[in-house]
Amino acid sequence: MKLLFVSLGCDKNLVDSEEMLGLLTRNGHEIVDDETMADAIIVNTCCFIGDAKEESVNTILEMAEYKKAGSCKVLIVTGCMAQRYKEEIIQEIPEVDAVLGTTSYGEILKAMEAAKAGKHFQEFKDIDYLPEDLGRRVLTTGGHYGYLKIAEGCDKHCTYCIIPKLRGRYRSVPMERLLKQAMDMAEQGVKELILVAQETTVYGKDLYGKKSLHILLKELCKIQGIRWIRILYCYPEEIYDELIQVMKEEEKICNYLDLPIQHASDPVLKRMGRRTTKAELVEIIEKLRQEIPDIILRTTLITGFPGETEEDHQELMDFVDQMEFDRLGVFTYSQEEDTPAASMEGQIPEELKEERKDQLMELQQEISLEKGRQRVGQVVSVMIEGQISGESAYIGRTYGDAPKVDGYIFVQTGELLVTGDFVNVRITGALEYDLIGELEDEYTE
Repeated sequence: MKLLFVSLGCDKNLVDSEEMLGLLTRNGHEIVDDETMADAIIVNTCCFIGDAKEESVNTILEMAEYKKAGSCKVLIVTGCMAQRYKEEIIQEIPEVDAVLGTTSYGEILKAMEAAKAGKHFQEFKDIDYLPEDLGRRVLTTGGHYGYLKIAEGCDKHCTYCIIPKLRGRYRSVPMERLLKQAMDMAEQGVKELILVAQETTVYGKDLYGKKSLHILLKELCKIQGIRWIRILYCYPEEIYDELIQVMKEEEKICNYLDLPIQHASDPVLKRMGRRTTKAELVEIIEKLRQEIPDIILRTTLITGFPGETEEDHQELMDFVDQMEFDRLGVFTYSQEEDTPAASMEGQIPEELKEERKDQLMELQQEISLEKGRQRVGQVVSVMIEGQISGESAYIGRTYGDAPKVDGYIFVQTGELLVTGDFVNVRITGALEYDLIGELEDEYTE
């Protein structure tokens, strides 16, 4: 069948989508990117926060229209929203032929066959089940970088988060399976591996009795063709000495860490169910910067959490000002049903949440611009992402920029470059979140 696949939400969800695409294409299905041409449509959903839920619902309803009046014969819904609202989807949207839970995406072929035969199909394995490796993925990221999901689920149970109820307890993917996947990705041309999980820093504790991310990293560094390895979603309290040491020793590991701290006021952190205090966060950040002087630190914050006072917000502002994170994103608190925070007293009006978010982002914009200006004159290695249409200029990323969430560097050159090339670039200017540079020499590879 001609198949349109819509993947929503996070990069971890994208890995599941790519696994399903690999299985489907190996079994004769053809990928198309035009809804009007599709015989089958699959929507891999997200429902982490309200906006994501709304996007998932709207996408399913939009695709259902092609089932009513179009060439589409099969409509399948998978992922987090399918797991959380299976009954509602089945009852409210009759156009949906099959629903698969978060650990059941390996049944996508069965779902397709049943739907083609006019039968409704549901599969919801235990959320603590670790899905099998489905074989070679269809990489949808352009091929020069790709995500390696090293674990499923989460054991942290932060009070605002629904993920443990949708994705189950923390399960590390066996190392040999990850190394096979990574080698397979390198053979497909991937030069940057991005390690993802709900939390990467406790990888291996459940399987091997101790944190083993540093061991996995050492093995991944041996894979030919991989130039950069980037680590996302590191809980600050779980950063450990062997991890820092392997980052210092291995050239392939980007000196970049994503530390989602969420807040800096101790009362708010406690209500969130977080496991760090402000003093501990300062200690961890200072240690990382001392051990790895050129490290780029990214974080995410939640503003407007129930009970957050003006003093709490000001404390967070002061903390951001003091810490000067290289990269920072802010979410307004989303009141999610079935979470402890949803029934907490002191829910904050949306308007005030947005106002506080804007203040944080304005502060970060100033910090980011100043940090960019300090880099003018440096020569950096840049991975080319593509050409700017109609110009002798390209978009690229430095080791300090994760795709989709961080900034870019705009490279002026008359040279012909290709996506995935690594080039040396001299930084000549800075914008709020992006850099400007020119090719330092004619060296590319």
